[in-house]
Amino acid sequence: MSNETITTTSPHVLPTLPYADNALEPVISAKTISFHYGKHHKAYVDNLNKLTEGTEFAGMPLEKIITATAGKADKTPIFNNAAQAWNHAFYWQCLKPKGGGEPPSALKKKIEASFGSLDACKKELATAATTQFGSGWAWLVLDGEKLKVVKTDNADLPLTKKTKALLTIDVWEHAYYLDYQNKRPDYVNAVLDKLINWDFAAENLGR
Repeated sequence: MSNETITTTSPHVLPTLPYADNALEPVISAKTISFHYGKHHKAYVDNLNKLTEGTEFAGMPLEKIITATAGKADKTPIFNNAAQAWNHAFYWQCLKPKGGGEPPSALKKKIEASFGSLDACKKELATAATTQFGSGWAWLVLDGEKLKVVKTDNADLPLTKKTKALLTIDVWEHAYYLDYQNKRPDYVNAVLDKLINWDFAAENLGR
């Protein structure tokens, strides 16, 4: 899956998962994927199509809808659904079976220059993900020449902050509650150790 899939024009479609729904087990169960992808993500895409039909946003790429509606109170429903459609399409690519491990060399050097070490970067990501109050996202982003970890509330995303997203961890409860209940740190650490797709982050860094 590529970023071209994320920026498809209206009517927006639910992108295909880059792996089978049971491929992330035992960290993330097929049952969680069936609800998270098949229900939640699909609903954001469907709602966005309904909300934009016959409007100036019909036929507009997803990222342009997001930037055009961000911060506009009367466009909040469109922004929320567009941003969540983008966030989820991006999130699925941030995970892969047998992930974790060492990033590609160019990304690792950038991580070490920005955080001191890979472990320090992972620790900062875990802290952001576990301390995000309520629903939201933890992100590894490129801000200028430096990598940073940020967190966003609800549907918000780095695109509205003019930074480039490299990786994200979804910490809405529907991302982990069936598997981990209230143990969000267990989910976050398992994702970072066993599923995180450093290759995808490296691709984003190189774009």
